[in-house]
Amino acid sequence: MKKIILLLNLFMAGFSFAQTNLTQTENYIYEKTCLTEDCSKKTESVQYLDGLGRAKQTIAIKATPSGKDIAVPIEYDIYGRQVKSYLPVPQSGTQNGALYANPLSNAASIYGNEKIYAEKVLESSPLARLQQQKQVGNDWTGHPVQFSYDANTSADEVKKYTVVTSWPEGRTNSELSLSGTYAENTLYKSTVTDEDGNITTEFKNKKGQTLLTRKKDGTQNADTYYVYNEYGGLAYTLPPLASASALTPAMVDNLCYQYRYDGWNRLVEKKIPGKGWEFMVYDKQNRLVLAQDAKLRTTTNNFAAKGWMFTKYDQYGRVAYTGFFANTSTRAAMQTAINNMSANAANNEARSTTSFASDGMDVYYTKNAFPTGSMKILSINYYDTYPSYSFNPPFPTTIMGKTVLSDNSTANAVSTKSLPVMSLVKNIEDDNWTKNYNYYDAKGRVIGTHSINHLGGYSKTESLLDFAGMPQQSKVWHKRLATDPEKVITQSFTYDQQNRLLVHKHQIDSNPEEILIQNEYNELSQLKNKKLGGTSPSQPLQNIDYTYNIRGWNTKINDPSNLNGKLFGYEMKYLSPVNSNVAPGKFSGMITEVDWKNASEDVLKRYNYSYDGLGRLKDAVYSEPNAAVPFNNYYNEHLTYDLNGNIKTLKRNAFPITGNTATQADDLVYDYTGNQLTKVTENALNDSGYEGGNNIITYDQNGNMKDMLDKGIQSIQYNYLNLSNQYTVQQSSAFGQMSYSTMNYLYRADGTKLRKTYSSAPPRGSTTTRITDYLDGFQYTYTEGGGICLECRTESAFEQQAYKNASFVFPGNPTPEWKLDFVSTAAGYYSFTENRYIYQYVDHLGNTRVSFAKNSEGVPEIIDTNNYYPFGLNHISNSFSNSGFGSFYSYKYNDKELQETGLFDYGWRQYMPDLGRWNGIDQLAESYLSTSPFAYVANNPVSSFDVDGRWMDDSGHITDTTGQTFGFLGSSYKPQGATNYLGVKYGDGGGNGSYTPFGRTQAYADLMTAFYNGATGGMSNIGGTLRWWTDYEDPDPTVTGVGAFGMLKLKNPFADSELYNSSQTLRKIAGLGFTFSKLVEAGYKQASVYGKPPAYATMSLYFEKSILGQKILSIKLPFRQLNVDMALKWSQRAKVAGRVLGGIGAGLALADIHQNGVTTSNSLDLVMSVLAVSPTGWGQAIAGTYFLANGITALITGKDIGQHIEGAVNKYYNDGVREEEQRKFNAAMGY
Repeated sequence: MKKIILLLNLFMAGFSFAQTNLTQTENYIYEKTCLTEDCSKKTESVQYLDGLGRAKQTIAIKATPSGKDIAVPIEYDIYGRQVKSYLPVPQSGTQNGALYANPLSNAASIYGNEKIYAEKVLESSPLARLQQQKQVGNDWTGHPVQFSYDANTSADEVKKYTVVTSWPEGRTNSELSLSGTYAENTLYKSTVTDEDGNITTEFKNKKGQTLLTRKKDGTQNADTYYVYNEYGGLAYTLPPLASASALTPAMVDNLCYQYRYDGWNRLVEKKIPGKGWEFMVYDKQNRLVLAQDAKLRTTTNNFAAKGWMFTKYDQYGRVAYTGFFANTSTRAAMQTAINNMSANAANNEARSTTSFASDGMDVYYTKNAFPTGSMKILSINYYDTYPSYSFNPPFPTTIMGKTVLSDNSTANAVSTKSLPVMSLVKNIEDDNWTKNYNYYDAKGRVIGTHSINHLGGYSKTESLLDFAGMPQQSKVWHKRLATDPEKVITQSFTYDQQNRLLVHKHQIDSNPEEILIQNEYNELSQLKNKKLGGTSPSQPLQNIDYTYNIRGWNTKINDPSNLNGKLFGYEMKYLSPVNSNVAPGKFSGMITEVDWKNASEDVLKRYNYSYDGLGRLKDAVYSEPNAAVPFNNYYNEHLTYDLNGNIKTLKRNAFPITGNTATQADDLVYDYTGNQLTKVTENALNDSGYEGGNNIITYDQNGNMKDMLDKGIQSIQYNYLNLSNQYTVQQSSAFGQMSYSTMNYLYRADGTKLRKTYSSAPPRGSTTTRITDYLDGFQYTYTEGGGICLECRTESAFEQQAYKNASFVFPGNPTPEWKLDFVSTAAGYYSFTENRYIYQYVDHLGNTRVSFAKNSEGVPEIIDTNNYYPFGLNHISNSFSNSGFGSFYSYKYNDKELQETGLFDYGWRQYMPDLGRWNGIDQLAESYLSTSPFAYVANNPVSSFDVDGRWMDDSGHITDTTGQTFGFLGSSYKPQGATNYLGVKYGDGGGNGSYTPFGRTQAYADLMTAFYNGATGGMSNIGGTLRWWTDYEDPDPTVTGVGAFGMLKLKNPFADSELYNSSQTLRKIAGLGFTFSKLVEAGYKQASVYGKPPAYATMSLYFEKSILGQKILSIKLPFRQLNVDMALKWSQRAKVAGRVLGGIGAGLALADIHQNGVTTSNSLDLVMSVLAVSPTGWGQAIAGTYFLANGITALITGKDIGQHIEGAVNKYYNDGVREEEQRKFNAAMGY
């Protein structure tokens, strides 16, 4: 009997074989991987074969955490087909590799009564095509994935797109046309119906080319067409919105992917919808050497010249150096020039012992490959040997006791030859460079790095690797500047016998060593429990439990229904939600219900999610299961989409202003040109959430947003990587005062964000500049000046709970200095300013939910909480809770940094959680052709997340550029140097000098316009709710008010007639309320500038000739001493209340004029109420002064100012004349 033995360490063969108990009567393949040099720690597996050489059982020997075997049985049907695939079954013990007679005997103890095999149903034909796929688990038995095969029919109506290709400039030019539909039985048709009944149909021609992929959103087809030229190259892709539209040049330009090829079938020109044409040039080795996008064909790029990005290679095809080549020639001219090269026809560069200088750096390469001049070099890569720069750090001969590989291949049998040893990366915006070095051990593994940053400081790392390459210990030495004190981070790692991480320890400088993580696994090697924090293994700060279903999907992080002393719990349901009547269960892996609770609020919260046929989120319904009225709908979101997945409408609720009815925070309507969002209209009367100003959004040649006037962003500039590097922002205060701010970003040529500089000139206080440095995972801050409001968002797209001012510098304070703020860890952050570890609870998407730390008594305390809408906006609540902003607090949704604008920085793009869209086009847009390149994770933010602004495939899965799927399992994804990413937008206010009353919302604008123009309208009070309406005399029974503020809950309900009879009194109350709200707003606005409101506010009124005589009346109103974020919140509330009360006053005055005719009192009240809602500070100041004086006058004399004026006027006009004038005026006004 033949034995096959595969050994990775042959000299240990006899010893290793002696340790096993392989069944000698069976054919088998045995494999062992040594994890230590003496092979005392190893992984072993054996596969047993039947008489036909087919695998029949696979055993992982002692592979479970408890050292037991894992067996996988393999079965075949009578035709020899493997139609069942079993889950791994941990055994009750170990047989040291012997064949298990009954490998399923222990399955029940692991999986219970679940069906533990997936099953295929194959076609009864020689083709044996797959008809059904039934997944593991009892619940999936009746919900298989179904497959069918057919030919197209006339009912399919597959459009027949054709092209006619010409050859201008040596490349294809394919003209697209529509030639009816394909005849019956001319195409192959395959259909896949998933577990939830969603159908995907694919049509192919006889060449095997996919012509159409068809899905259904529930009501209509979403068709993606692929059109090929005569040579088999893909010429056009028509996404669903394009294929459903008439074939016009504008449609093709805005919605279609277009491709052009040269005679060697190389892609030389392409166009992504919404982006200009991109050109590519190749050398004779078919290597891409020049690339140019639409922005580089202008002089408005950051090089201020037309040109190309170039890449140069060495003879082995390795990238030597890259940069910008200033040249105005066309693509065809460039290609011709390279084709005609005779000298250095291979177009290679070689290492040189002499250098040439470029942009502040010496380059130790030749300069012979194309191009040879007009270059701005941006990056340099060295291989094989280290170049001799004067700034090189001393070369280490050993690292943690291991010999470092030399670059001398002559004196050493093994050297760094063929390995990358050094890279230099230039800053895009200046001529400073980052220098990176790699050091290797004798096995060619990186064991050390040294990076000299652009400021002259460094980050040096050393790692101790074991035989298998697992890090046992690592150290980091870091300085921002070369003259700064050095910070040292030491980490150690402990693993079990199968190299599963057990313990991760962390130490800052000489501080006590912290146990960051202790992991425990179940018998399937799934993370079962994670202990966070502490210095003693038996006394962690928190224990986190994880549970999974039969499919391996994470279902719980702790238990939200019973925290039992834990700080956070989170539960996900897929197919059996409690509220199945709200959102039915899904069998395809989409989450339909989430419960969560944090110990700070101690409220069990729930979302139910429903989707359309394309897997896009339609509704998120919020409830609180333990409340008296669970379905309060406080934080609902409802969305609709076009065929490309661009959001058409979004409705969002928020916490009630009064009573128990949810407030509609947003009612958004999106306008598009192609996939580009051109305008957002806000129809909800609310300043929170997003506030649409009907401003036009414009884009540059590469499809990046150039402005966002709704947010006050007047302009956005981008560098050649399409990373935003400058923002200009203009905002208006509640009193019409303007503030100005700018944001400038510094990037390396590889896209790494190095610095953010934010300068603000508020209406009051001095200009403040705040600088943030991002250096190898360390984050620094520097603030100079005073009067800064770090939360400089007043209304638009405002994530209210996401802002907490971490620190301020005020006039008179000591001169500020650079501050090392924090560094990221595997479990959260270490705060240098607080000198403690910050730990985080994250959900399945990596969203930061709860941050906690050990207090002075050694007890974990919550320092930050976040509750999110599905698309990432923090819940718009009735309080700030504990949600913070600044420092590590800003890393929230998907663990990305929240910018001052309310946008999240993902690295390569910025995400707008209030709109559910990106600011620009995805670099990998061609990976998911059927979805808008601006859409966030194919509009399924419940199940998917984006890693860096460009990783997502057509199925909504997140993948990296190597095609490996990234799986999240109960822990946050933190890449190395997680803070070194892009991002920022900022601002507020209306654009183009225009202003719409009360938050620039359409509902209130309609209301006030109607009042101004004398349109029909009215008010009523029903059940204690004051309502107003326009365009009709009586309220429609189905109308509940205009927007969220179309109704105002009154404290004491009274009859409708009393509302009108009490008009004068109500106007005074509304007026005094307006004045008080402005005082509150001003006081708490001061808090956003100077840190806290005054103890009281003083308003001085000077009466020269009035019923009070000649005197100055000073009024002091007390304020609560609040922290900054709460003060800002009260300022926002006061602003809203002031405008509401001003509007109510105007309505009451109009109602009184309608009922009682024009009087001096109601006329003055109307004028002042209009001033109260005006955008000008002086108008609001006049109104506030009037209402205060009017109220005081009425209280003292029993008559208001208007009545006193009328009394004075009556001394000069008799009653008859006055009555006649009044009658004429009323007639003219239509009263």
